[in-house]
This record gives sequence, structure tokens and C-alpha cells, in this order.
Amino acid sequence: MEMPKKTYTNKKIGEILIEQGLITPQQLKEALEAQKNGNNKRLGEIFVEAGIITKEELYEVLQYVYETEYVDLSNYVIDPEVISLIPEKIALQFKLIPISKSDYELIIAMANPLDVYAIDFVRSHTKIKKIKSLLAPEEDILNTINSYYELGEYDDIIEKLGTEIVFKEEEEEEDSKKLEAISREAPIIQLVNMLIVQGVKDRASDIHIEPNEKGLLIRFRIDGMLHDIRTLPNTIKSAVVSRIKILAKMDIAERRLPQDGRFQVKFGTREVDLRVSTIPTVLGEKVVLRLLDKSKGLIKLEQLGFAPGQLREFKSIIYKSYGIILITGPTGSGKTTTLYAALNQVNSKDKNIITVEDPVEYKLSRINQIQILPKINLTFANALRSILRQDPDVIMVGEIRDAETAQIAVQAALTGHLVFSTLHTNDATSALTRLIDMDVETFLISSSVIGVIAQRLVRVICEKCKEEYIPGKDVLKGLDIKANSNGDGDEDGEVKLYRGKGCSFCKNTGYFGRTSIYELIVLDEEIRELIISKASSNIIKDAAIKKGMKTLKDSGLEKALQGITTIEEVLRVAG
Repeated sequence: MEMPKKTYTNKKIGEILIEQGLITPQQLKEALEAQKNGNNKRLGEIFVEAGIITKEELYEVLQYVYETEYVDLSNYVIDPEVISLIPEKIALQFKLIPISKSDYELIIAMANPLDVYAIDFVRSHTKIKKIKSLLAPEEDILNTINSYYELGEYDDIIEKLGTEIVFKEEEEEEDSKKLEAISREAPIIQLVNMLIVQGVKDRASDIHIEPNEKGLLIRFRIDGMLHDIRTLPNTIKSAVVSRIKILAKMDIAERRLPQDGRFQVKFGTREVDLRVSTIPTVLGEKVVLRLLDKSKGLIKLEQLGFAPGQLREFKSIIYKSYGIILITGPTGSGKTTTLYAALNQVNSKDKNIITVEDPVEYKLSRINQIQILPKINLTFANALRSILRQDPDVIMVGEIRDAETAQIAVQAALTGHLVFSTLHTNDATSALTRLIDMDVETFLISSSVIGVIAQRLVRVICEKCKEEYIPGKDVLKGLDIKANSNGDGDEDGEVKLYRGKGCSFCKNTGYFGRTSIYELIVLDEEIRELIISKASSNIIKDAAIKKGMKTLKDSGLEKALQGITTIEEVLRVAG
């Protein structure tokens, strides 16, 4: 319901509801009579209770009456540090709760955003000059206050939770109802929220919740590596898993089969998508939450980690009018980020770009994105077949998983479309032989594929504790690194490398953040002929290296010599 603010300035809620066709003049008259006869509830609440309008419709109107935004607190995850800015007593008194803070502004949700006295009190108490008030239902605010205040740290919350629920086959339905009730109580809500908050603040890409003999082991994947965070006791194992299932709209009663779901939370000004996967194990259900921070936005090609020469070559092929560009690498190697950066680079008003993805991770402006749904037979192949009737210029297929998808992608490229896609292979040349394994004719591969990228993610040395050192000659000899090969040798011809000592900023890992290393093949006549003759991937790779291709290992070592990453990290991902 679109309602410009200026249209409703100084108008009462009843008038706006009538103008929007949500109530009739007679219904307004009856509600006003009810107020005169002792119904102390607000006008909007009367209409909601009577079922005349929904709660959502009421607050859609109220945000214009109050000239502020409506906020849904049910999908907000609030940092405990922000909660601590306003005592519970003040929050209850003024029916408000702080939800996010920046260096210069505090955002609060209020039942009455026009309560100037309350806003002034918060400003005086917090010493923050700029206070932004948003509208939220009083009931939601009180529930959120109950969920966040006076619960303390993990140990305090765990102590407040009930005893373990033991599932018995004959009482499973009753136990599930009991478990759902516990999962909606304040302590368990706060516990799960704290896990998500900590994951976001620690830059985790995944949160692993693993059952073992002692309880639930919580692990975060940070910069590609898993770290043990804490163990939660067995007594709350079922409640934690069920709470996550409720958030992801999964069946909490089903504990024997894998399930998938997703939900979104707001963490301050950041929107975080969480994809949830559960699998049954002998010790209980294991849960993995994949965190996708939408606030980070799209990364430009120049920021991905391409060497200057590689970037020039890559740009030269993504602007071609037809052909296939393949990106290869294992799960979690940044393939989707590279695809999105490439699409964003070629996106323009004169192009029709369509994608088929699983899942759609970022929503891109002016690009038509399709989410595959295997349950209704909306597969990569079926979607791709339909896309070709939509007059596309550029097509992105999230992954070529089978021979059918590969055949259609090749035909699309040969009929004048630029196709981006991914394959799971170890290096760039293996992608070409993988297509042959999918029964794509070699002459079709050589005619359609214009470039292949293999990539990995390497951790970046922490700038706060970075130090240089002189490696041993045996290390340099083993890696075939020569002094001054990158301008980093000193006057005596010694090669200087870098590492992180470990500090509080990087949590003593020596690394902070990741960057990509690439292996890029741009197909020419010689390589096309090798493909047609069904040459092995090693022969094709040797030919590409002779023409100047940097292997993954070469690209990584170059970054190590530049002080971006370490030798150990390069050997870990590309050794």
C-alpha cells in the first residue's frame, strides 16, 4: 500500500483508513461510539480486534500518521551492547527498546514515536545527540524487552532454561508440543539470538551446531577455517535446534530426515540472510547456518584479487557477444561472488540479463533472477530452456550439474548468447575435459567456450600484527622462488616474506579477511585444436602455461611475495 506522507499530514487515522478503503464511515462511527461507552482501546486496536483490518494494515497507516517507519521486531537480532544502553526500567516506562547504534545515532523502536519527552530522556541518558524513533506495536516491544533484559551471559541463560526433553516414540507428538513451547520462551530465544549476533560480529560465514556426547558443539567458520566457540549442555540441545527450525519454518517434529530452510534477520542497519540445513546423526540433529550479509553489497571485479594481466584478459572476454565463460572451484571458493561481479560489470540498459540460481544470494538491479525449485521440476535445465525464449543477451546458470544443462548451455552460446556458469573441478583445464565427460561433443566445446577460470580463497595477513621474515633457502628452492622475483629482495638478494604474529584484532590467527587467487585460460586456436583432439587436461594446461597462464599456485605465491598472504596459506589451498 503506497501512501505518500504529504497526502496524510494532519489527518486522523480514521480518515486515512476510510480513504484507503479499509473501513467504512459507519464502522468508524461505531468504533467512536464504543470508545464513548467505555472501550479504552485505541481506534486502530478496535478495528484489528473486530477483524475489520489486519495488524499489518493498521501499522502501515500508523507509520504515516506518526511520520516515521514501521519496524517488525520479530526478525530483529539486537546486539546486547546496544540493549545495555537503556535500562529495563526506562524501556518499560516509555514502551521503547534500542535496536541499533552507529557512531553518531541511536535507533529506537517505540509504541509512540512522537513521545518527545521519552526521546529527550533517552538522549540525556545515553549522551547520544541523534535519536531516531521507529514505530512498533506495544505488544512486540514488551515481548522484545522480556526476551533481552536480565538474561545475562550464556551460563545465566542456560541456568534459566528447563530440563532436557527426552523423546519417547509413543509420546512424540506431546513432546513436540512441549518443545515448541520451550523454544518460544525468552531464554532460548535470547540464546539463539546471541549465537547469531556473535557469528555476525566475528565475521563467520557459517555457524555449525554439532551434537556430541557432551552436548552441542558450536563452531564458526571464519575466513574459511572452522573454530570451536563453545559447547552448550545436553539439557538444551533439543530446544536450541527447535528454535532454529521455527525461525526457518521447518517441521520441528521431523527429526529423522534432512531439512532445509531460511530466514532473515536485521542486525542494526545490516540485513543478514541465514540458510539453514539440518541432518540427522546418531547423536542428534546437526545444524548449519550459512550467513549472508547483504549489507556488504556487490564487490567490483577490481576488488576480487585478479592480477592486472588476468583482469585485462577477463574483461576482454566478458564483453563478447556470445560464448561460455566457466568458473570452477570447490564449494566456498568464491565462484558466485566472481559471477555477480562479472554480471554487474556487463549490466547495462541495452542488455537483457537472466540468471538461474540455487539459491539467489543477492538481488541485482535490472537483472531477472530465477530461483530453481526441484520439487516442482523447475531445474537448471528446464529454466534454461525457457530462458532462451525470453530474448536474453546474457545468461547466468548457477551450476552445470548434468549433461542436459551442459548441452543447452552450449547451444545457447552457439546461438548468440553470452553464458556464465560454474563447474566443480580442481583446475581450469579440467573443466574442459569435464564437459567431454558430460557427452558434449569436442567440436561444440571448442566452438562455444571462450574462457575458463579456476579460483580459490586465501586468507589475508592481519595488518595489525603483520611482520616480515627471511625464509630459509630450502623453502625458496622448493617453491622455485628467486630473489628479487617480485622486487622484494634486499641488496643481498634475500627474499622477504610476511606473516601475522596473532593479536586480539584477528583473534590470534594472524589473518583477517580473504582474497582470491585465479587461474585463467582464454581459449585460442591451439587450445581449441587440443580440445578437438581430446588431449588430456595436463597437455592443455602445459600449452596454456607456455602462453603465459598463471597457475593457482603461481598466483598465490605472487600474493605471498607482495605481503598479502602467506606461503603456508597458498600451499594449503593450491599446493
